Amino acid sequence: MQEGKGNSGSRMLRGFTHRFVPSPNGNPRDSTTLLLLHGTGGNEEDLMPLGREVGRNFSLLSPRGKVLEGNMPRFFRRLAEGVFDLDDLKFRTNELADFVRMASQEYYFDARKVVALGYSNGANIAASILLLRPEVLLGAVLFRAMLPLVPARLPELSNKHVLLSAGKYDQIVPTEQVRELEQLLRKSGAKVSLNWAQSDHSLTQDEVNKAKQFLETHYS
Repeated sequence: MQEGKGNSGSRMLRGFTHRFVPSPNGNPRDSTTLLLLHGTGGNEEDLMPLGREVGRNFSLLSPRGKVLEGNMPRFFRRLAEGVFDLDDLKFRTNELADFVRMASQEYYFDARKVVALGYSNGANIAASILLLRPEVLLGAVLFRAMLPLVPARLPELSNKHVLLSAGKYDQIVPTEQVRELEQLLRKSGAKVSLNWAQSDHSLTQDEVNKAKQFLETHYS
């Protein structure tokens, strides 16, 4: 696929197949943009309905991960379940951050008003952007995230709100990994809301409702 339009409304920019849907309120510069980051095996379509449900008046930017595990798209490589390729993670984090900045020029949205909503692998790279490229995100909703890495230097996150939503019975994301991410974000100054859902790795409607309330409170 070349730069320009793809199938089903998808486009290509900086190697990322993606979709952008402007705010229904009109000018994208006047609204927050929700950066939708799917889990392993997902694509740019997966989180669009969720994004519109929790961010009714937001613009939506949804890229597809460029790394393939088998035939399943991801945002960065892993060596095993829960074991990340840190060199690739850092490279992909910067690559995605640069894509968001270029997309803001392409679609005329305000690069200072981008909030990530990520699930699983997508939540992990969103957390990595907060830790390595904090200027790119105003805040984040992280569903089923774990600590992706420990940066050499703590970022300045004191103006950012983060909703961290974890499953009490999640067999993929260990509880201690959630706690470590929470502590690192708090140590960096972020205002973290931690929600423990009565669930495993799958999302509940209660979590979706909490995400909607979080976004309306802090970023509408």
